[in-house]
Amino acid sequence: MAPADNQDTMRIDDHPILGAAPPRRTVTVIVDGEPIRAFEGEMIAAALAAAGRRHLRFTGKHGQPRGVFCAIGRCTDCIMTVNDKPNVRTCVTPVQDGMIVQTQRGLGKWA
Repeated sequence: MAPADNQDTMRIDDHPILGAAPPRRTVTVIVDGEPIRAFEGEMIAAALAAAGRRHLRFTGKHGQPRGVFCAIGRCTDCIMTVNDKPNVRTCVTPVQDGMIVQTQRGLGKWA
């Protein structure tokens, strides 16, 4: 089956061991002002990876890009500002329809 658009190219719909992915409801997340399609229950970082976004934050001192590193919520490389709350670990935070996600620079700022 051909992907519906380029946001589906990074998703595995039929895993050789786990089988076909179950049907999931599609939701929209706003990332840096851009709507991104995601699946309900999917982690924010996974939805962004499927959309082709690799940089989730930039370091405070040198402005270096960071993305997913451990993917289990232990490090802070994937932190972003979510619904005006900085330092949210996106690899373990599920998407919610309409959530606002922003690329974080440095420590982030509380609204």
